[in-house]
Amino acid sequence: MVHIVGAGPGSPDLITVRGQRLLGEADVIIYAGSLVNPELLAFARKGAAVYDSAGMTLEEVMAVVEQSYQAGLAVVRLHTGDPCLYGAIREQMDWMDRQGIPYDICPGVSSFCGAASALGMGIYPSRRDPERGNHQDGWKDIGSGKGIHTQLCGPWGFYGHIPERGYAGGIVTGTDGGGIQAGYACSHCL
Repeated sequence: MVHIVGAGPGSPDLITVRGQRLLGEADVIIYAGSLVNPELLAFARKGAAVYDSAGMTLEEVMAVVEQSYQAGLAVVRLHTGDPCLYGAIREQMDWMDRQGIPYDICPGVSSFCGAASALGMGIYPSRRDPERGNHQDGWKDIGSGKGIHTQLCGPWGFYGHIPERGYAGGIVTGTDGGGIQAGYACSHCL
């Protein structure tokens, strides 16, 4: 069996109980070393084979998965955050489906939840107002200090418009603000 596991937002104590258990039971762990905190590997059992997929192609990763499965080994594919949210798991699942390799997904805490928690704020994702035909992003709540705006994997050009959209929504000049870049890697830009 292959377990696709969400590593959480970076801190080892934010992986789910199930994710930690699966790491401890795995014979083979393939983790996204450019994104996943390597401290999570402390949960691996002694003797587990560990592969850093940061320098591997999809074909190389999937060859390890297939060989391990054929050898009857338990495999964990460790992804950052929640693997179903902006994760690169679709092509891996399609490949395993074609090979007849069973898998399951263990959800994780997404980095945006970890970032909001670190800031002690609520989250107001973008949404469309069907009556007005425009984006109503909770800017008034954000301007009053009651929440934060979340933009996941947005185009870089979008971020330059956040201040003007906030001011139009009622945020006054001088309101404290912050942004988190690469929350999965615990590198905060405030």
